[in-house]
Amino acid sequence: MPDPADPTEAALVQAIRLLQRPGFEPALAALFAHMVAPDNLIVLAFPPAGPPAVLFRQSAGPQVFGRLESDYMSGAYLLDPYHALAQRRAPAGLYRLHDVAPDAFPRSRYFTEYYRQTGLIDELAYLAYPAPGLSLTLCLGRDGASGRAFSPAETQACRRLAPVILALVERHWAGLAPAGTGAAAPAWHEALSARGLALTPRQAEVALMILQGHSTGAIGLVLGLSPQTVKVFRRQLYQRCGVSSQAELFALLLPLLRPS
Repeated sequence: MPDPADPTEAALVQAIRLLQRPGFEPALAALFAHMVAPDNLIVLAFPPAGPPAVLFRQSAGPQVFGRLESDYMSGAYLLDPYHALAQRRAPAGLYRLHDVAPDAFPRSRYFTEYYRQTGLIDELAYLAYPAPGLSLTLCLGRDGASGRAFSPAETQACRRLAPVILALVERHWAGLAPAGTGAAAPAWHEALSARGLALTPRQAEVALMILQGHSTGAIGLVLGLSPQTVKVFRRQLYQRCGVSSQAELFALLLPLLRPS
């Protein structure tokens, strides 16, 4: 039986009571506030194609979501490690950003041009699949408001509750229809070609991985190529794009990711 004197258990009961009703999202946020006190929380629904939909967000300060619409929703989401998880249909569960981000993530242009500006220090995210063709991430963040990362005990608490959180999330948003399912999403290289930048499929794949923050060695492991071959693709890519650095590549490609 739940202990009514335990605020975390009481908050969980309230979230269950409000399932599929108005007030569920704030009740879920209250549950996490009692559990691990995140500085911010956001729920994003990713359709098969196009930008995600923001289902709920809450933060202690304005900085963390200050560029959400202008940068993240307009293209930078394609470089988000959690978006990559959803795209490859990783198993539902709890993931920590430090564990799933590419090996060179702190040096990626996504990190330096967007992520650093959010002030985020640490992130935990539940990945769920509430409806066919739809993935959902519920991200708990720590930023400058607290100035600290999630502790191992806090991470473990979120992991222990993962089956319950996933069940609640999948039930609450089960009727959510993914947007943009009428037509298949164009391949990445085709999307770039439509914007006037013709790359081969492999060059486009390498370009995306570079922007996501994968090192040459990591790209080789993922694609089954030698580091020397990856370097050749990278050199050809830079020549085709008329750039000489990752910063220039980011500046060129990010606007091309944004909707027409």
